[in-house]
Amino acid sequence: MTTIFKHPNDMAASVGKELGVSDWLLIDQARIDKFADATGDHQWIHVDPQRAKDGPFGATIAHGYLTLSLVNLFLPQMVDVQNISMGVNYGCGKVRFPSAVKVDTRVRGRSVLTHVEEVKGGVQATIEVTVEIENNDRPACVIETISRYYPA
Repeated sequence: MTTIFKHPNDMAASVGKELGVSDWLLIDQARIDKFADATGDHQWIHVDPQRAKDGPFGATIAHGYLTLSLVNLFLPQMVDVQNISMGVNYGCGKVRFPSAVKVDTRVRGRSVLTHVEEVKGGVQATIEVTVEIENNDRPACVIETISRYYPA
């Protein structure tokens, strides 16, 4: 499900509403290892399946920042702001990691538009994204994303 806004100014009317849910994405060891290589974070809880079996999670887990970075993949699946010259990530509010993502589980994003305000030349939107873990009541990540959309 994707919410489409024909113009950034249309967003204000949807504050408080769910925008959409992304597709499920499998978090496999290859993705975790690539993230470890990209960031230099090779902690054993992420990259050593043998050692992680005896660790606190019983398996390797995704990096928290890997989970966070997936929001960039999920957002376009949940919201489409049209008639813009550009959209930019402006920052983040709160970020929390309530639950670890074990290897070979699936995650997806769910979003709610929480705030919209006019800024010079455009619209700033705060979207709360919850990264859900399949078959888990607790989310992997909850983040307040802040984006700016500039009309075409």
